[in-house]
Amino acid sequence: MKQRTIVALPGDGIGRVVLEETIRVLDKAGFNARYVEGDIGWEFWKREGNPLPGRTIELLEKHKIGLFGAITSKPKDAAAAELDPSLKDKGLVYSSPIVGLRQHFNLDVCIRPCRTYKGNPLNFIRRGPDNTIEEPEVNVTIFRQNTEGLYGGVEWSNPPEMVYKGLASHPKFIQNFGDVPVEELSISTRIFTKKATERILRAAFDYARKHNYKSVTVCEKPNVIRETSGMMYKMAQIIQATDYGDIELWNTNIDAQMMWLTKNPEIYGVIVAGNMFGDIVSDGFAGLIGGLGFACSANLGEEVAVFEPTHGSAPKYAGYPVSIVNPIAMMESACMMLDHIDEGEIALRIRNAIAKVIMEGKVRTYDMMKMAGKADVINHGAASTRQMADAVIASL
Repeated sequence: MKQRTIVALPGDGIGRVVLEETIRVLDKAGFNARYVEGDIGWEFWKREGNPLPGRTIELLEKHKIGLFGAITSKPKDAAAAELDPSLKDKGLVYSSPIVGLRQHFNLDVCIRPCRTYKGNPLNFIRRGPDNTIEEPEVNVTIFRQNTEGLYGGVEWSNPPEMVYKGLASHPKFIQNFGDVPVEELSISTRIFTKKATERILRAAFDYARKHNYKSVTVCEKPNVIRETSGMMYKMAQIIQATDYGDIELWNTNIDAQMMWLTKNPEIYGVIVAGNMFGDIVSDGFAGLIGGLGFACSANLGEEVAVFEPTHGSAPKYAGYPVSIVNPIAMMESACMMLDHIDEGEIALRIRNAIAKVIMEGKVRTYDMMKMAGKADVINHGAASTRQMADAVIASL
């Protein structure tokens, strides 16, 4: 096997430990790689005023593949307060480095699989006929447009005159906000482009065809957000009718989808949505398969790809003497990386090893034992982060 170079981006909090344990699993599974560490996260914001230094961008430009741990983000004032004194009052504004990566490299296709593992005590269950208990198998993959929409960063408080005049040209703005003083306005935009919308839709349909899903569901709100959600659904109709007649196209509103989430999650296949709604629905489905300890993701551009668990940095847990967090989401993200670089056999080995550990039920992290995340859970039978990785390695 040719040796790969992977940019390891531990980030903040628990990011480092779950990444380190995952690299141990990758090594034992036979993945031949060299890892170069990239600087990213809160410490670099505090010391340098930039949580995503240019040297890290250069590493990813060179090596193309990143494996990312977790990031800390704080509100504007809290972020400014933690800057090194030499950097304060220089107009520096914190912005999320993972969002920065997505926008710099146009990592516009975000894929978030949500699949149940048999034997996971956190799997969703419901009541069936005659008071029976059912445990539906969830196998959903969410495609989230990753660079536009509400997370595009085009927003203002006390908007400048040119922006205000533009908004005031819309009759709805005058009707609803015309008497609001400009200094009391905060505005965030929701921008969709046809190019990016078509790319995420085709990625979703291609994935459905490749992995034998029967349906693609557009999860938006076209009955209210008519221009952006409406454009996505209309484009999906045209694309499906023209090129994907073998795959059913479904349409759900985000609010109704969240209500139906626990009614019949097993009927859904691929779901595609804009940035905010994709974020929401993917976390909803992640809750059905065990929570963020099992939620992985890929951020794909045309050249660069970054793979990450969707959980945060959990700084409280990072301070524990023994790490208790569940590393499976990070391991699954690494498996998505392996699939992406055509190392699917190794990915399958790791997934099978994880499945075996979960099914046996002998090694479970605190979340799988339904314990509160306190430092002493190890004393009550919960596995540490390292013990879970050791169990997966033994299963390999």
